Amino acid sequence: LSAPAAPLRAEGPREVRVAAAADLQFALDEVFAAAAVPGVRPVVTYGSSGSFFAQIENGAPFDLYLSADAEYPRRLAEKGLADGGLFLYAVGRIALWVPNDSRLDVAALGVRALLDPAVRKVAIANPRHAPYGRAAEAALKSLGVFEAVKGKLVLGENVAQAAQFVESGAADAGIVALSLARSPRMRSSGRHVELPLGSYPRMDQGGIVLKGARDPGAARALRDALLGSRGREVLREHGFFLPDP
Repeated sequence: LSAPAAPLRAEGPREVRVAAAADLQFALDEVFAAAAVPGVRPVVTYGSSGSFFAQIENGAPFDLYLSADAEYPRRLAEKGLADGGLFLYAVGRIALWVPNDSRLDVAALGVRALLDPAVRKVAIANPRHAPYGRAAEAALKSLGVFEAVKGKLVLGENVAQAAQFVESGAADAGIVALSLARSPRMRSSGRHVELPLGSYPRMDQGGIVLKGARDPGAARALRDALLGSRGREVLREHGFFLPDP
């Protein structure tokens, strides 16, 4: 007698493992919820774009990489690690954020508020591997306060951790992604002022579908949701500029 046939199992959603820049922490969840892709479930890890670059170079199992600096996925594509080409999805912006109980008048003074003797610690992302840290450092230098402030800097692993430092009171102020400063939680618990766009290099944010993706079609579907009209609308609402379509 032949063995009974194995029962058929309904296939679950196709998982896509996403390595995403920390500044996308609120916007990306909303993008994927608003532009739901039937049968596809994103599994998102947020962190430093530079750290993800190193992990992916060393074979980390991600399917889609969304970086805060387009140079990282561009370099991976040049190494043959992309399935298709680089795409640009946003242009990042930075803001100075302080908690509601701070006496600093950031709206009037901008980064010069950091010169106040009451400011002992200023949180930024680590410039060595976080694009938002490099932008913050560049802005402090071009706005003429870096030498006075550099001894106060505390470095987060990524921009979300820098935001956590100042939210928790471990720092008195922080230079963070505008998208985080405008999130409901940070908007209700503090105040921010956007830093001048000309004070730091343009932050083109880009991504790639990775060569080793388990399901390249599902990864491309999420990419298309991000780049589609609803995805672009959500990114704009969260404080991103948009690259030309």
